[in-house]
Amino acid sequence: MVKIAIAGATGNVAQEVTEALVATGKHKLLLLTRTDTAELSSNNAFPNITWITTDYDGLDGLSETLQGVDTVLCFIVTHSDPGNTAQKNLINASVRAGVKRFAPSEWATSSFEHLPWYAGKAEIREYLAELNKDKKASHSVLEYTFFQPGQFTDYLCYPYKSSKHIHPFQTQIDFHARRAIILEDSEDARITWTTAKDLANVVAKAVEHEGEWPVVGGIRGDEVTIGEIIALGEKIRGGPFIVEKLKAEDIKAGIVKSSWLPVVDHPSLSPAAVEAMAKGFLSGMLLGISAGVLKVSNEWNRLLPDYEFTRAEEFLTEVWESKP
Repeated sequence: MVKIAIAGATGNVAQEVTEALVATGKHKLLLLTRTDTAELSSNNAFPNITWITTDYDGLDGLSETLQGVDTVLCFIVTHSDPGNTAQKNLINASVRAGVKRFAPSEWATSSFEHLPWYAGKAEIREYLAELNKDKKASHSVLEYTFFQPGQFTDYLCYPYKSSKHIHPFQTQIDFHARRAIILEDSEDARITWTTAKDLANVVAKAVEHEGEWPVVGGIRGDEVTIGEIIALGEKIRGGPFIVEKLKAEDIKAGIVKSSWLPVVDHPSLSPAAVEAMAKGFLSGMLLGISAGVLKVSNEWNRLLPDYEFTRAEEFLTEVWESKP
């Protein structure tokens, strides 16, 4: 039985992954959280789970907690971790405790160009590279992978939930309201769409993978262009979308001329923060998509050739069936 630690364990993606790991019946899980674990423990019927409260500050305490752990999966929200202090402490404690593998708090996309809210993820990439810069050919100080699923297909189900834990939020492609905001001439820009369930299942298989983890761990559920996903939405929803096309030069100048803004009410953000970042988030996403930042590679697809990923059309057709 492999011992796995999950940091930031109350997060929505973390809970999806935890349940996939529990379903295998093969692992002992340590769930790390800043939350008081008394209620969490009493409400959790899963076997082989131990909840541990930590502030991630004390290196000695963290190292002791991680003794005997094979793999650490980190879901600490980077924009809520100033200076990446908690995640860096977790990395250092993992090294001290002899942890073999570490998955940093990625769970997103390949590049962070135009996506400043992911700056903390970029810093951790550099931190891990520096940690392993002097590794020998056959040995890393700490083996790691960047799990990169691209965009969750689940977000296209807003306002309906398509998984147990993922919180759906509105994006610039809104199936529910039959509308979209895109950049001019971006219809051929490609996006990787992966369901939360597929991500969780891949992670559950990855912890059992006997070979070395790839540093870049792309997970490609499906790859669909902007134009194709809008056409799919029109097919599924039974009518045309109102598509607003913005100019890149306006966006770069801080001018957003859309008639509406997506409400990105992520659980880690306060209502005031959601409102404050609405224009910046839309601008970054539009420019990023046009630059290809939501297109990811397929390392885990190739390492797990027998795993069947859920295509966007199949998934969305099932979710939206009979929805108003």
